Parts: sequence; C-alpha cells; structure tokens
Amino acid sequence: MKVVLIGYRGTGKTSVGRILAERLDLPFFDTDTLVERTASVSIPEIFRQHGEARFRALEREVIESLAGVEGVISTGGGAVCDPANVAFLRRQGRVYLLSATPEAIRKRIAGSDRPGLTSLSPEEEVRSLLARRKDAYLGAADTCIDTGSRTPVEVAGTILRDLRGEKSIPPEERCERDLLLERFGLSGLREMLDLDPWLMVCGIAGYPCAHSRSPFLYNRLFERFGMNYHYTRFEWPDVGTIIRLASLLPTKGLSVTIPFKTDVMRHLDEVDEHAAAIGAANTVVRCGGRSYGHNTDWLGVRTPLLHRQGARAVVLGAGGAASAAVYALRSLDMEVTVLARRADAAQRLAERFNCRWGGLEDFRGCETDVVLNATPVGMEPDTRSLLDASDLERGMTVFDLVYTPPDTPLIRAAREAGCEAIPGTEMFVHQAVEQFRLITGIAVSPEEVREVLS
Repeated sequence: MKVVLIGYRGTGKTSVGRILAERLDLPFFDTDTLVERTASVSIPEIFRQHGEARFRALEREVIESLAGVEGVISTGGGAVCDPANVAFLRRQGRVYLLSATPEAIRKRIAGSDRPGLTSLSPEEEVRSLLARRKDAYLGAADTCIDTGSRTPVEVAGTILRDLRGEKSIPPEERCERDLLLERFGLSGLREMLDLDPWLMVCGIAGYPCAHSRSPFLYNRLFERFGMNYHYTRFEWPDVGTIIRLASLLPTKGLSVTIPFKTDVMRHLDEVDEHAAAIGAANTVVRCGGRSYGHNTDWLGVRTPLLHRQGARAVVLGAGGAASAAVYALRSLDMEVTVLARRADAAQRLAERFNCRWGGLEDFRGCETDVVLNATPVGMEPDTRSLLDASDLERGMTVFDLVYTPPDTPLIRAAREAGCEAIPGTEMFVHQAVEQFRLITGIAVSPEEVREVLS
C-alpha cells in the first residue's frame, strides 16, 4: 500500500502521515527530510547556496526513488507542481490533498525558517502560491480533505476509513446511484465499484458520445501510469442527470462533449478564466465535493495553428466549439469572421469577440487564409461537407474539428484543392494533453497520445 499526502505547508502532512504510518504499520517517508539527507544540509541552506532550482532537482530524485515503495509519503508543498513527480507519486498509490484556508496556514507556519519563494509578504505569498498551485493540487489528488478545523488524529481517521473502503454513503443515495447506473446501462461499473471500493471514475458526458475515443485513450493511459482509475461513457440527454450521477460516484473528472459544453456550466462550483470567457466547459475536475470547469478545446485549436498567427480566418458554426475556436484564433491575433446557418447566432458570437459575422452563404465572398469547421457536419453518420474543393484555394489552411471519421469530406476537399489540411484528431490530441493534466496532474506529450490512438 502506498499513501501519498500532498498540499501546502502547514496543512498537517507530516503529523497526519506519522499517525497513518503507525496505524497502518508502514514506513513513513517525508520528502523534505530525504532531500536534506541527500544534500547533507538543511533546506534553507540549499536555497541560500544553490537556489530553488537545485532544491527541486533533489526533490524529484527523492520522489522518483519512492515510486515503487510501500509506505506513507508526505511531500513538500510545491512537489506536485512538477508533473513528473505526480507520475511517480500516483503509481500504485492513493493521493490525498490536505487543505486549509490561507489564514490557518499562515498561523501554522509562522516562525518557520524556510525562505520565502516570492518577494511578497508572508500573508500574500500564501494566497498567491495557493492560487498558482490550485490546478496542480486538484489534479494530483484522488481525495481532498479540509484540515482547517480538524486535528491530525481526526484527519488520519478520515483517511483510514477511506482506505478501509468504509464509504459513508446514505442508503437512499446508494439506491439512487444504482438506479441511475442501471438507466445509463452502466451496471458493470456498479459491479466494479462493489469489488474495488478504491476505484476512481472518469468519463465522457455527451449525447451521443458512443463515437468518442476518450475511453480507449484514458484507460490506456491509466494503465500506463499505474492508476486505479476507470473511464466510461455517461450518455444521457440531460446533463443535470449526468452531473448528479457523477456526484454519487467517486468521480474525478469528466470530458464534456456535444451538446453539453454550455449547459454544464450551470452545474459547476467554479470555472476558470478561459471557460468563462468562452462560455463553455469541456473539462470538469471534481475533488472534495466541488466541481471545477475548464476549457481545453481552445488549446486544441490554437496549438496546430501557431504558424498562422496574424492570419485571416473564417469559423463555420456558432456553438460551444466555435466559441472556443474564435477565442483561440483571437489569441493568435487573427482577423476572424464567424459564419453560421443562423446569422443571428453568428452575430451574437462575433460581437463577444469583436469579429465580423454572416450566414454560411457568405463564405464565397470572404477573403481568408484559414477555414475552421466548428459544426458537427461531417461527423458520422452525417458525412456531408459544408464546402467543396471549388470553394477553397491553394495555400489555405483548412481545420476540421470533427475527428470521427478522421478523414472527413472537408479534409478530402482541402487536399484536393491543394490546401494545408488539419484533421480534427489534432485538436483532440492537443486538448486531451491539457485535459489529462488537469484531471490527473500528469503531463503526457502529444506523441504519447497519438501513439495510444494509432
């Protein structure tokens, strides 16, 4: 058994860890102590002599050496900001995030000889670093525990009950969970959870979503990184019902697809600045009973088009995917025109981002360098194309966000016209890289994702 405690300084990792190790009859490892032992000097001295970079390098060496151990591991406050550390810690382990308010943390660490990591005052530094590390903490954790008003013994007791599989689910909620799983056609998942109370769940939320390759990708990655996770499909016509089922399960993350990227926002506790600006979320991270919304679609659009910065672009569509696309293109200083079947929808989206707009029939009058399809047209079984080769010009870049099938009619038309053709699989790959990091804290490369999908 490997139990990992993460979180900011002063949240009780060392005290709780020692109690857990004693009660579980396991060795206790404190990564800060091991760093000092490796360097033969104290951490403040490492910072004074060599700076934070040297400390982080030693920390990574220590954490890598613990990848295969059984025991209780207490990490330094910034350890999980390095995704490589998270991969080592997560392997065959269960990770608990211990948290507390900035005020509680500041009181607990007052008088410490540890050097500051910023030029801010101690109070401001705590707040600033907690905000900066928030996504890393939430991603790396399986379970979140607020230690602000609990003693180390109480926190250790909560973790021990979790490790023993003693889930405090009220009978009525268990009944509701089982009923919903049956309705969703997920009775197999219920059996998996009954057999393995430590199993964590992720899934794609959409209607339909049977075409999605996310379950295959995620389950292969979970296996690669030694994580006790299972990714499934939550296919249902109402996103509120999906979110309710997710709340009744040990759900860590959701990938959100058509048609729920906008509606899901109403069911989340917090959304990041990108999702708020776009008005759509395609990623939900759950921890500590709260849901955090993100949008990674815009990065999936932006990254393959970096070489077209400052170009003229036309976006076909005015839904959630189109909003992410416009946001991405505007971040690349592109001049954007939004065209949609309903011109009023195109106008609403365009006015949010200071763009031109029109109906789909206006495409032939546009001068453009980049054409991006953000509609579902081309997705099986609707294998039409909004444009054909005669609408396109050599030298254009055509990006079709549809990735099932990967070789859409629009992509074939682009190649026929001598355009640069970017299939939707590229958008999927790059958004998945960021989504996997947000949900698990682990960084995978685009090449790794392509390898799994090939």
